[in-house]
Amino acid sequence: MFEKLRIKEHMEVADCNGQHVGTVDEVKDDAIKLTRSDSADDMHHFLSIDEIEKIDDNRIYLKQEARIPAGLGTNATQAV
Repeated sequence: MFEKLRIKEHMEVADCNGQHVGTVDEVKDDAIKLTRSDSADDMHHFLSIDEIEKIDDNRIYLKQEARIPAGLGTNATQAV
């Protein structure tokens, strides 16, 4: 598991292919709280820290098998 201290507010979260999923709002316990602005339903969504594959510069990459809630990232822009 990654050190939670490396995860900072406003970091980009991307899927395993580098596609934008969301932006970090804050870290709560063992989850990343994403900003509402990246969500089609204008609600906060959470991703488990266990879903992280790697952290590179200012971007968090998720594992290939990560469970990404519907309506985030590119899905949010298509749903609007």
